[in-house]
Amino acid sequence: MKDYPDITRSTSAGLRELRKDAGETLAAFSALTKEAMKPGLLDAKTKEFIALALGVAARCDACLGYHAEALVRLGATRQELAEVLAVAVQMGGGPSLMYAADAMTAFLQFEAGEKART
Repeated sequence: MKDYPDITRSTSAGLRELRKDAGETLAAFSALTKEAMKPGLLDAKTKEFIALALGVAARCDACLGYHAEALVRLGATRQELAEVLAVAVQMGGGPSLMYAADAMTAFLQFEAGEKART
């Protein structure tokens, strides 16, 4: 089973190393992310659901981890996530179904960690 907290930690470590040599590019990407994800007509949770669905479509493990973790912090429920993942599967077919299962696993791992801390 994939360990999504570990995936996000190791990806973050790699990003810290990349930032040493491509700092301006990563800073620009961070600014883009901050602007795109700030609440506007859509709230932060809705934007994170969109990002997670796109992570499913792109089959990006680290994306699943980061956005599942954010959704747990934002108070998303398992039932909300299941509805979003159903739409992702409908749009992406079988490969998206496999990554939807991984997205649920990521969410549950971060949720369990959050419950353990409280």
